Amino acid sequence: MGQIMTAIRTEQDRKLALEAITRRKLPFSCTLAEVSSLRSSEQNRLQRKWLSEAQEQGDQTAEEYRGYCKLHFGVAIMKYESPDWAEKYDAIIKPLDYPQKIMMMMEPLDFPVTRCMSTKGKTQYLDKMKSHLEDLGFLLTQPNQPPDVPQ
Repeated sequence: MGQIMTAIRTEQDRKLALEAITRRKLPFSCTLAEVSSLRSSEQNRLQRKWLSEAQEQGDQTAEEYRGYCKLHFGVAIMKYESPDWAEKYDAIIKPLDYPQKIMMMMEPLDFPVTRCMSTKGKTQYLDKMKSHLEDLGFLLTQPNQPPDVPQ
């Protein structure tokens, strides 16, 4: 079984994590870390909205845009935020060639990048992602902008 990294936000999350620990064969290691402020569900929804808008206007899938953004913007943020994460990235992903790195960022492999970010890191990531997608000419929903209401 590989490494599992997840945020515990609710009592249900805690219950699932404890169940996963009890199912593990001994010996194994477990690391717990305080997280001051994890990315928010609003940030996640905005990211998905922008990726969907990019797919509608561009020539790639939302997942391809996501993989590019994770590799080009998210990796640097995570290397700054987490030396442990950076060590794993450098050991697993860094030696790969560019197409393999992009593949590792996308489903089904989906190397964890943005899900490990703090709220501040995710804000930086979204700013870079927005700038990149707008530089490509995409019109994106602005944060805190109410959705279009049919007249």
